[in-house]
Amino acid sequence: MADHRIHEGQQPGSPLGIESVDDRRMTTIGLLFESAAGLRQVLERRLESNAGLTNQSFDVLIRLARTPGNRLRMSELAAQTTLSPSGLTRSVDRLEDTGLVMREICPEDRRGAFAALTVKGKAVMDEAIPRHVAHIDEVLHGVLTLDEEHTLEALLRKLRDHLFGAEVLGSLDPAGPDGCPTETCPTEE
Repeated sequence: MADHRIHEGQQPGSPLGIESVDDRRMTTIGLLFESAAGLRQVLERRLESNAGLTNQSFDVLIRLARTPGNRLRMSELAAQTTLSPSGLTRSVDRLEDTGLVMREICPEDRRGAFAALTVKGKAVMDEAIPRHVAHIDEVLHGVLTLDEEHTLEALLRKLRDHLFGAEVLGSLDPAGPDGCPTETCPTEE
């Protein structure tokens, strides 16, 4: 367990000395940000050249592709992709314009809208996912052991769940190992 206590002689709320610049937690978070930025850059380049997809488009499409029924409520999709509702609307608009996604209105609750993967979107993802996984393998080869990958996944999931809270994420993990929930439109009984 990390030591998050105030250092000896330091009063709560008092300015930290220059020695705090070497705090391992700052280093850890800095490394996390740098690694995430590097992965995003490396993976996006290949996604764009292989499938013509940006990271943002792929992020939306992969959530839909991995969800049973290939559709999610827009609000759930926004939470899962960390896009704002307006950012998701613009992203789905672009994907809809290319025929990869379509919006569906829930007949029982017209306020609710779903983003759904189209046949064309599924075909694009059926081709893009294996290539993306192969590229991830290339990037991680020789860097992390399988056990380290599992540990990293567990730690990142724990951090994500802490940051975003159970109210948003509590229903995501029970749906499957990919963290994608399945919400469907209520049906008439």
